Order: sequence, then structure tokens, then C-alpha cells
Amino acid sequence: MSKFESLDKYTNSKSFGYELLPFKFERLEDEIFISNLVGEFKILSQNEFEAFVNNHLPFESKTYSDLLAKHFIIEKNTSTPLELLSLKLRTKLSRLSQFTALHMFVVSLRCEHSCPYCQVSRQSDNKIAFDMTPEIADRALELTFRSPSPAIKIEFQGGEPLLNFPIIQHIVRSALEINKVAQKNLAFVIATNLAVLSDDVLSFCKSNNVEISTSLDGPRELHNSNRPRPNNNSYELAIEGIRKARDYLGVDHVSALMTTTKASLGQVKNIIDEYIKQDFSGIFLRPLSPYGFAIKTKWYKSYDVDEWLKFYFEGLDYIIELNRNGLKFQEFYARMILTKMLTPYQTGYVDMMSPAGAGIAAVVYNYDGDVFASDESRMLAEMGDKSFRLGNVLTNTYREIFTNDFLLDALEKSFTGSAPMCSNCAFEPYCGSDPVYHHATQGDVLGKKWESGFCQRNLSIFRKLIEYYQDPEIKRIFESWLR
Repeated sequence: MSKFESLDKYTNSKSFGYELLPFKFERLEDEIFISNLVGEFKILSQNEFEAFVNNHLPFESKTYSDLLAKHFIIEKNTSTPLELLSLKLRTKLSRLSQFTALHMFVVSLRCEHSCPYCQVSRQSDNKIAFDMTPEIADRALELTFRSPSPAIKIEFQGGEPLLNFPIIQHIVRSALEINKVAQKNLAFVIATNLAVLSDDVLSFCKSNNVEISTSLDGPRELHNSNRPRPNNNSYELAIEGIRKARDYLGVDHVSALMTTTKASLGQVKNIIDEYIKQDFSGIFLRPLSPYGFAIKTKWYKSYDVDEWLKFYFEGLDYIIELNRNGLKFQEFYARMILTKMLTPYQTGYVDMMSPAGAGIAAVVYNYDGDVFASDESRMLAEMGDKSFRLGNVLTNTYREIFTNDFLLDALEKSFTGSAPMCSNCAFEPYCGSDPVYHHATQGDVLGKKWESGFCQRNLSIFRKLIEYYQDPEIKRIFESWLR
């Protein structure tokens, strides 16, 4: 009968030894942040870091056991940790096999608002030449249901999509009919300013499980200033529309999105308070994007990255304080990053995917049948740059559209695991790549990361979230958001 080895055999690290698995690191003042392929992370003191990389960590230390569990080190004569690491990596990248879940239909460019920061080259509300036709809608639906994704979300955009409500009805009814055979997990959402919302629209939405997404930039004066329309009543119409939509559809079926303008910068607490007042569970503190009228009217350059970060962190501090005082309220961009940091799952947010989500997570069918890799790609085309135009639903096949050479090249370059500077960044597992943004701002899909506003914003947010997370009470708040 075999005997157990002595206790010394198991407590003496020299008997085992360990090897380092791939990792990246970043200095955080007096500490070192390390991360690995799947986003596991650990914060080490300088002494711990030096012992770790020199294979001098004591076997009995908590640091040793943490790094072993998180796959930063592997003990000799075992392959199980590598198998677990591979499993986690496959889970992180599983979205790639669920090709193109979000399909956006731009059913009209017409709009009765004249928002100076608008990312779309909108048309006046009487130009029906800018409406999607049933022929184009039907062909776009054929392409939509070619997607291998088990879940399909169809989002109606504009302009103001409700100005072409008959085509929305046609698309929803046709999609439901097709899905009797396709058996996808099918969802619909209308992105509307709510100004032309009617009982007929809401009745149709209720009957067909169509959700509503709208814009709310903050309190009355700010919203009306940011989103002008005849009678200067966009706020009043939005609030009344939110109330009516909730009455018909339920609170959870109505969402809102804000955009940060120069006028917003000093009002982040007022903006958050408005969302709380309107009974929303959180807010996405979103910066302006470099497309459409936001460029033509120079609103995009009305503030810089540092000004927005000051706005963002003031808002995040305020939201954390609200949670400390018992109010459950989230900042959705931070929650998305925390999901990537603290769970095995990736986000579906196109800008923060690697490789980029353009085309492989979302696709846009324009009113004229042109197909774009993302909503931002469509906005870029409205400015005259059709680099990310993948084809047209009337003249190109599914294969021609989704194997477009420019798209495949952009996706290859957007993989952060191999992109210059990204591949060595300790925050790479939590980041993404936005080739449309970098093409628009630098003329190159990869971009110079040291000059990128996208990188500057995200690196600052990653560092701040890690700083927050070391506070036990904030850690509890963040983890409650993920639940």
C-alpha cells in the first residue's frame, strides 16, 4: 500500500516550482496592475511583483494561491490550468460565433427636430424620397434572417422612424411571419424622439412586443436647447411620450439615452437627477461622436476629452454616492466595462468589442438599400465617406456584403490582441477597437493610439474603476450592478 508523502512535500514551494503564464502589467502609482488573456486581474505591491516574476513567491502565501487560481502561474507537471484558461478564452470570444445579432433599419431620414449635434444628415419631414420602400425592406429582411445568430434584434432608426410608421408595421409583421420557420429569439425596438407618438403606434407596439428607446438630454431647459423643434417643446413631448409608452408597454420596455454637449458639462448632477425623477434605473453618460451635423456645426469640437472625463467622473462619483445612500442607480458604460472585468462574458456594445463589432455584431440597412458595417459607418457615409459601405440589398448577395474586403481588413486590424500598442496594454482585455472612429478622426482604421481620444477616454476610465474597486463598499456597489 502506498503512503502519503510528508507534509513538507506539499508546503515547500521549491518541491513544485511554477512557471509564468502570459500576462501584461501597468503601474498604478505604488502598485502594479496585472491582467491576463481572459481579463483576470490582480493588484500587487512592488515586492510581490518582483517575487512573482522571479519565481520566488512562497507557496503558502495568499498571493500565490490567487495567481494560481487566476491563471497567472502554472505549477509544473500539470496541464489542467491551461485547459481552464482555454475554456475561459472560448467563453470570452463566444460572441464571434453569434454573427450579427443587431440589425438596424433606417426607415426614414426625415425628422422634425433640428438638433445641432445630430450625427445624421437628416432631411425635412416632407421629403418622402428619403423613406425606405417595401421592396428594400423585404430584401433587408431576407439578409437579416440569414444571420446564424440565435437572437435577432431589429432596431428602427432615422431621422425620426415614426414618420414612416407604415414601413415599420410592414417589417414587424413580415419578420414575425418569417420567424415562424426561422425560430429566432426575435426582438424589436424603435429609436424615436416621441414627438409624433400616437395611440395607434403604442397599440401596435404592445401587440407585437416592440420596445421604445428615446433621447433625454436632461432637464427641460437643457433638453430643449440641445434638441430644438417647432414650439420649443421637445422636452415636454419626450416626457409625455415616456409616460404614455410606459402605460402601454410597461416601465422596463422604455429606455432613454443622453448625449453630452458643451451645455451639459456643468450639469451632470442635474442630468442624473432628471433620470431619477423620470424613474430610470440608470444612465449612459455618452460623449459626442465625430459624425454628421455634429461636425458641420462644430459641436463635436466644443469640448475636449479632458473636459468630458471631468464631467463623467463627477457624474460617476455622484452615482456612487447615491448608491451609498440606498438609491439603486447605475452608470451603464461603467457597468459594461465591469462586466468585462468581473465576469466571463463580453459586451455586445459594438465600440468595445475585439475584434470590432462593426458588421459582425451589428449592421445597418439604410433607407436606400445601402448596407453599412455600423450606425457610425452610415453616419460617416452621410458626410461623403463610404469606406464602410458593404453593398446594397438590391444588388449584392449576403456573401458579397459580409465578406467585403474593406470590412475584413478593418476587423483584422481591430483585434486588440495583436494591434500595436493594444497588445501590450494591461487593460486590453476590457477594451475594444473602433475602426470607424479612428478612420474618421485619423484616416486609418487602426489609428495612432497615443493620439486617440477613444483610447484616452477608456484608459482613464479603466484606471478610475480599478481605483474605485479597491474600496470595499464601492466594490459591493459595482458587483450589485452586475447582479
